Amino acid sequence: MSAPTEQMKQHLAVSAIGSDRTGMVHELTRVISECGGNITESRMVALGAEFAMLLLVSGNWHALAKLETELKRLADSGSLSVHMKRTEPRPARTDMLPYSIDVVSLDQSGIVAGLSGFFASRGIDIAEVSTRSYPAAHTGAPMFSVQMIVNVPSRIPVAHLREEFMDYCDSLNLDAILEPVKS
Repeated sequence: MSAPTEQMKQHLAVSAIGSDRTGMVHELTRVISECGGNITESRMVALGAEFAMLLLVSGNWHALAKLETELKRLADSGSLSVHMKRTEPRPARTDMLPYSIDVVSLDQSGIVAGLSGFFASRGIDIAEVSTRSYPAAHTGAPMFSVQMIVNVPSRIPVAHLREEFMDYCDSLNLDAILEPVKS
């Protein structure tokens, strides 16, 4: 029997969150491995006293069906809150150019909502967002940073977009950089 082709692979998006403790990542990834699943993408982070994991798992139909059962069992044990959804891999976007956004400012509410609105109103997809709050060196002032990867449609003139973006950020006193993603 031949190896399964890419078309036969199925995909499962998994989100899990639980009280932060040693061994959580191993607990979840061991179940995935034992069921025959393969983690193709993941993001994991401590959020306050919780630990959150987002994973895209691939495998054949049998492996993912078994995994769904085992993850439900893990959730029912009360150690993790788990949500699963069958999905497809994201198709390649040849009509989009990836750009990296870095923003730093004094912490204020609405920064992410404003940035996401700026890009959404121009038909620009947001692929990734990462934020964090921290005290400024020396002064201890509350700071906020945002890193984003956005996919800019090739029809949008980047010079004009950059100018609009920098004007937008200047109006809110945000220090910002918009540059192509370095491969």
